[in-house]
Amino acid sequence: MFDILIVDDEQPARDRLRRLIEAMPDYRVAGEAGTGAEALEQIRELGPDIVLLDISMPAMDGMTLARALQEGGDAPAVVFCTAYQDQALRAFEVDAVDYVVKPVRAERLERALARASRFLGPEEAGEQEHFLRSTVGGKVVLTPVHRVICLLAEDKYTTVIHERGDTVIDDSLTELERRFPDLFFRVHRNALVSRRHLRGLERTPDGNAHALLSGTDRKPEVSRRNVSSLRKLLSELA
Repeated sequence: MFDILIVDDEQPARDRLRRLIEAMPDYRVAGEAGTGAEALEQIRELGPDIVLLDISMPAMDGMTLARALQEGGDAPAVVFCTAYQDQALRAFEVDAVDYVVKPVRAERLERALARASRFLGPEEAGEQEHFLRSTVGGKVVLTPVHRVICLLAEDKYTTVIHERGDTVIDDSLTELERRFPDLFFRVHRNALVSRRHLRGLERTPDGNAHALLSGTDRKPEVSRRNVSSLRKLLSELA
C-alpha cells in the first residue's frame, strides 16, 4: 500500500483525485495540502510515498516545491497533475516520475501511480536491492537504482549512466534485467534503459533507431527486433 499526498490549491481538484484514488486498492490518500508551504509540512509529518502535485499555486508553485524536494534528498515520487500542457520538460528536470494533464482520467492516473510504484521499488525489497554497488579508488560506491538512466555493456564491464555521472560495475545486463524487470527495458543486447527516464525514439538518417532519455546525451541504439516493443511501451507511458 502506497501513501499519497494530494497538493492542489483548488478543493474540487483535490476531491476528484481523492475519489479516483479511493477506487484503487493499492493506494490510499494520506493527506491533502492547498499550498506549497503546507505540502512541505505534510511531507515532513506524513512521509508519503507519492505526491500528486499541481503546478499553478499561489506563493510557492509546484515547480518550486518539486525543486525543494529534489534538493532535499530522499524525496517522495512526484507526479504532476496540472492544466498546463507545455511544462513536461521542466517537470522531468526536477525528477518528476510522470506528468498528467487535467482533467485527470482514472486510467491515466492509475498508469502514473503504477509508474511511481515502480520508481519506489517493491515495498518488501531489502535496502541492498535499491542500489548498484561499484568500487572507485578502493571505496565502495552505492548508486540508487532509481537514479540510473541506462546500463551499457562495454568490454568486460557494465557502464552505469546515472543522474549524477557514470560508474562501472561487474554485474551483467542479464543479471540486472532479472533483478529489476520493472525498472529497466531491453533495447539492445548491449543496453538496458530506465523506464522512468525513457522519453522517445529517434531515427537517424542512416536508418538506425536510438532511445531518447532524460538526464543524459547518450542515445542507446535500439535493435530492429526491439523497435516495435519500445514503441508499444512509449504509447503506454504517454
